[in-house]
Amino acid sequence: MAEEKPQVDEVKALAEIRKAHARILEEIGKVFIGQIKVVEEVLYALFAQGHVLLIGVPGLGKTLLVNSLAQLLDLAFKRVQFTPDLMPSDIIGTEIIEENMKTGERNFRFVKGPIFTQILLADEINRTPPKTQAALLQAMQEKNITSSGTTYPLSEPFFVLATQNPIEQEGTYPLPEAQLDRFMFNIRIEYPPTEEEITMVRATTGGGIPSLKPVLHQDKIRELQEMVRKVPVSERVIRYAVTIAEATRPGRDKSPDFINNYVTWGAGPRASQYLILGAKARAVLQGRFYVACEDIRALAYAVLRHRILLNFNAEAEGVTTDSIIEKILKIIPEPAS
Repeated sequence: MAEEKPQVDEVKALAEIRKAHARILEEIGKVFIGQIKVVEEVLYALFAQGHVLLIGVPGLGKTLLVNSLAQLLDLAFKRVQFTPDLMPSDIIGTEIIEENMKTGERNFRFVKGPIFTQILLADEINRTPPKTQAALLQAMQEKNITSSGTTYPLSEPFFVLATQNPIEQEGTYPLPEAQLDRFMFNIRIEYPPTEEEITMVRATTGGGIPSLKPVLHQDKIRELQEMVRKVPVSERVIRYAVTIAEATRPGRDKSPDFINNYVTWGAGPRASQYLILGAKARAVLQGRFYVACEDIRALAYAVLRHRILLNFNAEAEGVTTDSIIEKILKIIPEPAS
């Protein structure tokens, strides 16, 4: 397939987007020190119209990251702390009886919950029972909410960023595989390097937190999301993404031995779709109007790590999903041009 060349307007738009991307990283660096890869992967998901599951121990700035992005992108932001007693109506909203003081008539009125926002931080999502976790499913997939037979559209762009604490497992409810699959990326925040932590401590123990100025506005974000969808992808790159996703599935003719030995379930077709969409977003934010195999490799961990279910053998031998993905990327060659 011949590489499609961007039009003049698209070239200008790509240049603007690249500048905006640099400004976002510069601005967010004032309050969120380091972790550039985490910030960029969250941006890729947002502009690809996906959602993110963010995993990290307390105190690494997960809430600060989301709040800062909401300010920089001029989007409405709400945070919900998920707890064992949280009910679906606490997220979606509820019907209340309202009485007309003049006529005495009583009618039901829907009071919208915190899900009616643009960036929703679902803090410690695995702390609440599956019934409440499932309240997010329709919103994440269809961008609307149904209550008492009436469907209410959500404002766009709509972006869910859910967090999990990997340390404490007591009193938690693991997300069902069907809901995990709704998240485009699984991003892990690690402890910062020494020098970054020194810079962070110095910046956060002094004066007040710097104010952030919006870099992009809602209309521009929607334009960017539409542009991401238009980025052409060659047959070669699509085949590479699908081959990587297929390699995670055990019991197939071409399944590697380590997959058959350690994996119970592999990634489904949605992984292939998200590899391509994420790669498109990465290309656009870097000022390119084409997708390379390098983009697929860069996002493979974030897309695949929550879609590979390991068996007991893997747990007993200390094999992790990241080590499985690393082996897959080593044995799968790039298709010939």
